[in-house]
Amino acid sequence: MATLYVRNLPDDLYAKLQELAASEHRSINAQVITLLDQALKTEAQQAEDEKRKNVPKLLEEIRLRREQLPDDIEWPDSTAMIREDRDR
Repeated sequence: MATLYVRNLPDDLYAKLQELAASEHRSINAQVITLLDQALKTEAQQAEDEKRKNVPKLLEEIRLRREQLPDDIEWPDSTAMIREDRDR
C-alpha cells in the first residue's frame, strides 16, 4: 500500500478535517482516504456523464454524413475483397 505525505497543509483545513473525522468516528487517515475516494468517484462519474451527453450529438452527425454520401456509387462487397486478399 502506498504512503502519501501532505506538506504545508493549512491549519484551518486540518482543523476542519479533524472535526469531520471526529463527527464520523474515523481517524484522520481514514477520513482522508474516504474523501479522496469520493472525490475521484465523483470526477469519474462526471466524465462518464459528459461522454453520454455527447452520444446523441455524435449519432446525429453520423446520420447527416450518411445522408450526404452519393447514392449512385456501387460499394464493393467486403466479403469478396477479403476472399481476394486471402487468395494472394
